[in-house]
Amino acid sequence: TPRLRPRPSEDPSVYDYQRELDAALLAVRSAARVCRSVQSSITPAAIEKKDRSPVTVADFASQAVVCHALKAMFPRDPVLGEENADALRGPEGEAYRSRIQLELAKIDVHGNEEAVLGWIDHGCGQPAERFWTLDPIDGTKGFLRREQYAVSLALVEHGEVKLGVLACPNLEANTRLDERRNGALFYAVRGGGAVSDLLDASYAEDERCKLEVSDRDNVKQFLFCESVESGHSSHDWSTRVRTTFGSQRHPMQLDSQAKYAVVADGTAEAYLRLPTRPGYEERIWDHAGGVIVVEEAGGKVTDVDGKPLDFGRGGTLSGNRGVVVTNGKRHDEIVQAIRESEQAAVN
Repeated sequence: TPRLRPRPSEDPSVYDYQRELDAALLAVRSAARVCRSVQSSITPAAIEKKDRSPVTVADFASQAVVCHALKAMFPRDPVLGEENADALRGPEGEAYRSRIQLELAKIDVHGNEEAVLGWIDHGCGQPAERFWTLDPIDGTKGFLRREQYAVSLALVEHGEVKLGVLACPNLEANTRLDERRNGALFYAVRGGGAVSDLLDASYAEDERCKLEVSDRDNVKQFLFCESVESGHSSHDWSTRVRTTFGSQRHPMQLDSQAKYAVVADGTAEAYLRLPTRPGYEERIWDHAGGVIVVEEAGGKVTDVDGKPLDFGRGGTLSGNRGVVVTNGKRHDEIVQAIRESEQAAVN
C-alpha cells in the first residue's frame, strides 16, 4: 500500500499507522469480496418479496471477516460494530450460520460455528482511548436493490478519527488510465492525505490516485448529494437550502457513505444529512470512515450548527445535529443557509 504517513512533525514519536492501515485495507477488501458474492445471488424475486436474508448473511459475514483480522493483529483494540451474534444462536439461526461459513470459506477464512460467532461478537466492544468502529454494510437497502453500499472501518483515538477505509463495491472508480471501473476503495490517515484505489487489489499500483475535492466555488453550480431514503435525511429541508442558492442541478441520491466518497473525489461538492426529527443521534460508524477521507482530501465536515463532529462521546454523535459535508469552498455559507431555512420553517 502507499506509505500514507502524517505530515512531517518535530515530534519524533509521531505514529505513522502503517500497520493499522495495512490490516484495515486487507480486512475491508476481504469483507467487500464477501458482500459482492452475496449480493450477486440476489434475484428480482427476492427483491419483490423484500427478502432481507441476503443482507443479513452479508452483514454478519462482513463483520466476522473484519473482526477476525483486527483481533489477530490488534488483540487489545476494542471494535465497536453494528451487529452482535445473538440472533444467530439457537435453531432459528442455523441456516444463517451455515451460509455465513460458506461465504467465508469462499475467501479462505475458515472457522467452526463458535469461532465465527466469536469473531462477530468481537465487534460488540465499547469505546475506549483507542478503538475501531465498523459498519459491515452501510446502506442495507441499497445493497438489497443491488445499488450503492459501503464497508466502512475507522480507527478512533482520544475522540479523533485517525484512519479510515471505505469500500464501495458498486461505485465507479477513477483510474490513471482515464477510464472508470466498478469497485472503489478510499482511505486516509490523519495528516497524510487521502487515496482512491480500485477495489480489486490485483491492479497495478500506478492506478492509485491522490484524492482531492472539487475546486468549484459557485454554490449555484454545486452538485449536492443526499440519501435515497427520506427517513435518513430531510429531503424537503435540503431542497429549501439548494433553492436559497438557486441551485441548477438535481441532487445525486445514493445510499451509504458512498456520498462521502463522491465529495472526496470531486464528483460532488456537498452532502447534506439533515435531521428528520428532534433528538436523533447519528451513529459513529455511519460517518467516521467517510469523515476522515473527505477531510484529508481537502474538504470540510461539521454538523448543521457548524460544530466539528465529536467522536469522543461513545457510540453516537450525541454532541452534534446532522452532518454537513462540502469541498470547503462555501461551507460556512451553506451552514448559514441551513440555519436560516430551519428558522423560517419554524416561524
